[in-house]
Amino acid sequence: MSVSYNKLWKLLIDRKMSVADLRRATKLAPNTITRMKKDQNVTLDVLERICETLDVDFGDIIEYKK
Repeated sequence: MSVSYNKLWKLLIDRKMSVADLRRATKLAPNTITRMKKDQNVTLDVLERICETLDVDFGDIIEYKK
């Protein structure tokens, strides 16, 4: 089982927002972004901050894969 953040990366492209812009807006550590780029797990707190910043739901930024 794994998590994919491809939906998040596509959403950022659609909104013409860089990963650095997201990191600054959500005050995420660089290593958290690195974990996400490697499709590794992050805390729900991180996902919640991203959702609040982008005004989306969890399902809009992550996808569960078996």
